[in-house]
Amino acid sequence: MSRTTRQRIRYLRTTDGVQLAWAEAGTGPVLVKAANWLSHLDYDWESPVWHHWIRFFADRFRFIRYDERGCGMTDWKVGDLTFERWLEDLEAVVDAADVREPFALLGISQGAAACIAYAVKHPDRVSHLVLYGAYARGAARRNDPEKERIYRALIELARLGWGTANPAFRQVFTMRFIPDGTDEQMTWFNELCRKTTSPEIAAELLEARAEIYVTGLLGQVRVPTLVVHARDDAVVPIAEGRLLASGIDGAQFVELDSKNHVLLAHEPAWERFCEAVLEFVGLETEQGRTSASGGEDPAFAGLTRREREVLALIAHGLGNAEIAGELKISEKTVRNHVSNVFDKLGVWTRAQAIVFAHERGFVR
Repeated sequence: MSRTTRQRIRYLRTTDGVQLAWAEAGTGPVLVKAANWLSHLDYDWESPVWHHWIRFFADRFRFIRYDERGCGMTDWKVGDLTFERWLEDLEAVVDAADVREPFALLGISQGAAACIAYAVKHPDRVSHLVLYGAYARGAARRNDPEKERIYRALIELARLGWGTANPAFRQVFTMRFIPDGTDEQMTWFNELCRKTTSPEIAAELLEARAEIYVTGLLGQVRVPTLVVHARDDAVVPIAEGRLLASGIDGAQFVELDSKNHVLLAHEPAWERFCEAVLEFVGLETEQGRTSASGGEDPAFAGLTRREREVLALIAHGLGNAEIAGELKISEKTVRNHVSNVFDKLGVWTRAQAIVFAHERGFVR
């Protein structure tokens, strides 16, 4: 996401009086993401767990997302955490954003249920339905008593230990969501849990998710659908993703080699997810090039001429001293340019920058 990309956060008031926070960033065809556990519009923006997701979508779409009731910048104490309200909140965000053309709808985890219901209710408004790590049946509706007991134990753990100073309680949730995360990512996700909602509301949200059941709607979906699921997802078993794909007529299914419920930037599964989404919505015809623009990947639009030169040399394996000699500038200046490039591209290491540049066609 280039430095010039900004998100705009706004509020709407729902029919039952909840102040719901929503945000948009980027330009292009519209993609709306239904709320998922957990989110905070401002805190997620530069996070090491969600930043690459936001950058990917905001660089290619008018990307619209929101914090669900009970979480983030939306009102916490709302009382009504039913599925019907989740669907109404999604409808309210689409209306507030004044989306007039058919748009892509993204459902991650439990956000998929609201997306499925929306697509059935408003088939003419949805151009593409993308479901990742998703399910149509909550933990209490899968006919698996042992796993349901574990889920109930997690609810009680949230109620008792979520808000404590010791992050060990929240680490249980973090390890399920990003088992391959770095120390930085683990620490950030632990803090996300604490900052996003209260212990009691966290427990209520988990209880509500357990009762989700929209399998009866799957056969009524009439929009093109892509289902993507990590093979070893510990939060939502891949069997739930396969159930979605088999129940929605004509749905495409992509299985990813990952353990993470939230895909991380450094893993190959993230790149595969991006490729699958862009191919599905028809935005990308080859690595790094979009059929809409026919030109360079917009991720590089924010780089200055000198930063582009530095990135090209990094991509060819040159170190800072070699780059300084090639461009006839000081190593300190090179370090500053490298830092700016990393910041604008949303990467943290030279290895990530090299992969980013090659896979998006910056280096031929």
